Amino acid sequence: MFRLILVLLLAACAAPQKTVTLGRYRPADAPIYSNAQLDLARLAGTWQQVATFGETGACKPGQAQITNTAKGLHIRYRLCQSGNDLQGAGAMMPAGPGRFTVPGQPAPWWVLWADVDYRTLVIGSPDGRVGFIINRGGFPSDRLKAAREILDFNHYDLKRLVVY
Repeated sequence: MFRLILVLLLAACAAPQKTVTLGRYRPADAPIYSNAQLDLARLAGTWQQVATFGETGACKPGQAQITNTAKGLHIRYRLCQSGNDLQGAGAMMPAGPGRFTVPGQPAPWWVLWADVDYRTLVIGSPDGRVGFIINRGGFPSDRLKAAREILDFNHYDLKRLVVY
């Protein structure tokens, strides 16, 4: 009996797990296209988040560090998604052309667009829970319009896009 009470007391003292709820920013049944011509080696580098879907000011823009390893691509990230700071690290497992399973993410990442110089990436997911723009080399003012058009083409609700 004493053990049962001790177990219940310890369980009550445990920190509650934070529940992360991600919105849906596109209809899951709408067509979506990933970049089939993606050059995986050119994804390596540090990427700054410049836009996301969700609440304005709920979290700060994040970044992702992608490295090429002998086993493939590896990622370490902290990104603002649906007003939540999500972070993770591990292998980016290919799941098709321009598609990846990323550790700690609720849905696969599909690279919807990369500019010709691989300075800006638009990331989305078929179920609409993932959607953001990452960039390297300063703010993508000249490419932001194209990134928005790609998101619109893939049926994202641009009224809910937050540009930092």
